[in-house]
Amino acid sequence: MKYTEVTLHINPIDPFKDLLTYSLGEEGPYDSFVDTKDGMKAYVPTDQFDEAFLKEAVEEAGCEVTFEVAQMEDKNWNEEWEKNHKPVLVEDFCWVRAPFHPHREDVEYEIEIEPKMSFGTAHHQTTYMMLSLLRDEPIEGKRVLDMGCGTAVLAILAAKKKAAYVEGIDVDEWAYRNAVENCDRNGVPEVRCLLGDASSLLNRDDKFDLIIANINRNILLRDMSSYVQAMSDRSVILFSGFYESDIPAIRSKAEELGLTFDRNITRDNWTAVRFVRRKS
Repeated sequence: MKYTEVTLHINPIDPFKDLLTYSLGEEGPYDSFVDTKDGMKAYVPTDQFDEAFLKEAVEEAGCEVTFEVAQMEDKNWNEEWEKNHKPVLVEDFCWVRAPFHPHREDVEYEIEIEPKMSFGTAHHQTTYMMLSLLRDEPIEGKRVLDMGCGTAVLAILAAKKKAAYVEGIDVDEWAYRNAVENCDRNGVPEVRCLLGDASSLLNRDDKFDLIIANINRNILLRDMSSYVQAMSDRSVILFSGFYESDIPAIRSKAEELGLTFDRNITRDNWTAVRFVRRKS
């Protein structure tokens, strides 16, 4: 397959590189990204390259961005990608690997993920931290919601920790299909994957004991009230997808909605936060 390489120079890099990655990868056809000193390289199948879409994403980025476009050599890029795609060991308890990585017997949980274009392979700091928080979260017998589930790696771990029911929701159709495949691959029938957004949580009688939302700051702030409506009394919600400097805004909105801050963890300036819903 022929690929087009787009080299993006981003100023400032944070947080705009991640926003552009989301725009190009989740809302567009770009399927791999490589960090550079002043931005990143983004790759898209040449037959799906749309310069108008690229320019629109750049204009909406909210920062200074320049880019160059180049055609790549025609080769087996899946094979090249597999050579550089590494498995991830999370806190010595969870091994997240692709189908072409080796199995391990010395971990409590192993999750096999075919990442494709979806986010959630544990390589990103936010996914890693959410897996870390789930390690100590009492999940057995509970109802769990994974909002913006991506590959469904978090939903799969919840199911492996014996949740009674897990629901994964993603607005992106590619991510939804990938999530379904990964759940089948890991043998977790407790997980039900849905295509949709936070509006699907409204006017539902069933509530969740634990909600996981690894998305981004703006979507969390916009949709947090919908999440809270889906929480049972004294349930827990885990947020990530934003920087440590964003905690005041997230915490202010959460407390306005009746949530109580418990703790947060940080990894390379990214953070994950745990809140508990007070009894209404």
